[in-house]
Amino acid sequence: MSIHRYYTLTLSEKLLYTSFLLLVGLGYLMATAYLYVTHEMNDTKPGLSVEDVANSYYGNRSGTRLEAAIRGPMSGFISDDDRESMVAWLKDGAEEEHYEPNIKPILTKTCLNCHVASSGMNLPDFSTYQGIHKFAEVDTGMSMASLLKLSHIHLFGISILLFVLGFIFIQCEINVHFKRFLVVSPMLAVFVDVASWFLTKWDSHYAMVVIAAGAVLGFSMAAQILISLYQIWFLKAPATPAPPLK
Repeated sequence: MSIHRYYTLTLSEKLLYTSFLLLVGLGYLMATAYLYVTHEMNDTKPGLSVEDVANSYYGNRSGTRLEAAIRGPMSGFISDDDRESMVAWLKDGAEEEHYEPNIKPILTKTCLNCHVASSGMNLPDFSTYQGIHKFAEVDTGMSMASLLKLSHIHLFGISILLFVLGFIFIQCEINVHFKRFLVVSPMLAVFVDVASWFLTKWDSHYAMVVIAAGAVLGFSMAAQILISLYQIWFLKAPATPAPPLK
């Protein structure tokens, strides 16, 4: 199968490739921003850290899942006073007798617009003590079912995206070894990233691997996109015929 050189592309092909590359780049930036805002407060401190990542998969086993949520991703929906009242209730054993008079009014102000069975949002129902009690248990991080769901979505979806991105990128003219590295490394990074989720669920120290794999994926994708965009519009045809692509 022959592959075009960038300088042989028609204007329509250049516009198609450019639009795809820009959208992929924007999508990756949005995904990174989403991970930042949903993970950064897992350790109750501003900024994204290794501990934030570890708490997402391994959990903060010194506290409960509900405490981790109201101190982390849900912290913006509850006042400091209400948060501390709920944390005190959790640390005292989350007894049912205090739910209706003390805790449910806080939930009504902050959570029950969404966390009710009638919301249709497939979220936990906090309108009853039985519904919230399961989240008043020790925080062991993301469930195995959630990990399996996310992993198969990532492996299927990102592999197809990387295939299309790589197919565009292999038309560039750079060192062949560097080209092969940039084509293969994001595929390996996705595999290592997903595998490290499960390892971090088992041992929090593997959170470093999650971060490293994400960095390799980001670097490889950025390099493919930027090099491709540059050569699509600025690569000139050589005076002598170019050798076959590798």
